[in-house]
Amino acid sequence: MPPRRIITGRSQEPRKRFVEELTRLRAEKGHSLRKLGDTLGWDPSLFGKMESGDTLGGPEVAQALDHHYKTPGLLLTLWELAMADPGQFKERYRRYMTLEADAVSLWHFGVSLLPGLLQTEGYAREVLAVGGIEGELEMERQVMARIGRRVLLEGENPPRFRTILSEAVLRTPLLDAEEWRKQLQYLIEMTELPHIALQVLPFTVGPHGLNSTHVMFLRAPNGSTVAYTENALRGDLIEEPKPVEQLQLAYDAMRDHALSPVESRKLITQMLEEVSWDPMT
Repeated sequence: MPPRRIITGRSQEPRKRFVEELTRLRAEKGHSLRKLGDTLGWDPSLFGKMESGDTLGGPEVAQALDHHYKTPGLLLTLWELAMADPGQFKERYRRYMTLEADAVSLWHFGVSLLPGLLQTEGYAREVLAVGGIEGELEMERQVMARIGRRVLLEGENPPRFRTILSEAVLRTPLLDAEEWRKQLQYLIEMTELPHIALQVLPFTVGPHGLNSTHVMFLRAPNGSTVAYTENALRGDLIEEPKPVEQLQLAYDAMRDHALSPVESRKLITQMLEEVSWDPMT
């Protein structure tokens, strides 16, 4: 007779499970939030927000808590699962997020913004603020959800990812120059990874078939491909073969005119040097 499965009663939802473990471990330790903050060097309110589910914190916080509670890797693993959970995204994005997580390759074109997979926290925060996100807690939730998607490209066995960025994306800096420097540096670092290719489409190319369309193509393990297009008001998941093929043909034609990955990296490096130059020094 097979051993009886033990039911713990703990949540199977990644975000809720992370919150449950944080609360349980602190209770077992017998520490107040203030004591925890004093011990680890973070504001106690951060741990309060994490235990209420208002924020997930960052990986460095999860690692520090693992060390404090002597649970090597447990909280960091739960944090990663919570960050990758499609349930934290708005309803209209959840189907897309599930497909993205399972994709074996992705290729993207950006008209005016960087893809979420390549955004730093500072970039995501400024873009979300312009997009109308209001309230500190909601902003924190959406920022952490967005940058958490980077685990897809930075983790083990990542999918192949290609992005073609209109030059307009790189000529539209953040208001915070320091955050813009961090974003450009992050792009350069990501281009060093063998599974990532980044190309820039120069202004000189002129009009093309995706002039007003952000698009991401996702190839599933079974070889099928879907496309996700987006504008300021809505996003559409396109699964019918014919329109997906039409978008792919426009993408391929545009790719022929883009700078090579090497040339694109040189351009971004040059832009970083220009931003970093301080005329007062």
